[in-house]
Amino acid sequence: MNLVAAEWLPYTLPLCTPWRTSRGTLHERSGRLLRLQTSDGLTGWGDCAPFPEFDIGEAAAEAFAEECALLDLAAQRAGCSLAEWLGGRPPPASIAVNAAGGAISTASADHVARLAADGFTVIKLKAGIAPLADEIAALRALCASLPTGVLLRLDANGAWSADEASEFIAACARLPVEGLEEPLREPDAAGLRALQERAPFPLAIDESVRLLDAAFWHAPPVRRVVLKPARQGGLLAAVETALKASASGVEVVVTSALESACGLQALAQLAAAVAPGACHGLATGALFVRDTGSPPAVAGGRLRLPDGPGIGFS
Repeated sequence: MNLVAAEWLPYTLPLCTPWRTSRGTLHERSGRLLRLQTSDGLTGWGDCAPFPEFDIGEAAAEAFAEECALLDLAAQRAGCSLAEWLGGRPPPASIAVNAAGGAISTASADHVARLAADGFTVIKLKAGIAPLADEIAALRALCASLPTGVLLRLDANGAWSADEASEFIAACARLPVEGLEEPLREPDAAGLRALQERAPFPLAIDESVRLLDAAFWHAPPVRRVVLKPARQGGLLAAVETALKASASGVEVVVTSALESACGLQALAQLAAAVAPGACHGLATGALFVRDTGSPPAVAGGRLRLPDGPGIGFS
């Protein structure tokens, strides 16, 4: 592969509505696209989207963009999608994705009903922002009017003490909850295992990637791992994590860190390669007022993989 040009293209993308988590509120997303060009006319793309609040620093985001652009070129040269290049088999035409429903404390029943009417069967809500009792009350109220067959995926972003997390999980026991990400402020394997034993749904590690050591895979304390490749060392490192998870009986889902359309296309390719039957957190393109290009098309709760070789970004 003979590279003849490389260019960084900065961007700032305003969000349609502020993105609220227990770690703060985001109004816009800034980053850089990497464009690589080869002597035979191929173009590879990568997305550098630092997110320090979620442990994605500049160096990690840049490394992800560089790897992504090179893998984009490699897949194009092989004449296949990045999903097939990574997974060794043709990917499905589409993958299931959850809707981004905002914070538990502010999500209305009407809003959740509209997302369900759009075809989403899993709706993700942020927790750990309002007082615990208020969020439990709001969750119960939402669940009382939740359409049949729709489940809630919850994410506390490390907001709670062990006692608070235990209280929240107990309150969710008979509710249509599909999973809970990062319940603990100071997570460790023993604390997560104790909570998972009480929870009738999967708990998930996302930010706490430091816990993914040999001991974790020998006796997993939770039932799910969230893959954010920019934080986990890149796309190839994420594939390795997914293989370890599969061998240990742990589910994986791929989730956006609010990358632009370029990064989102790469994440969709990864999701189709490592967990084509899972429901992934990749329906985030609609959150931006404008984007760096065309995000993956989402309809009926499913994200359609682009046709053609590489990651499919334009």
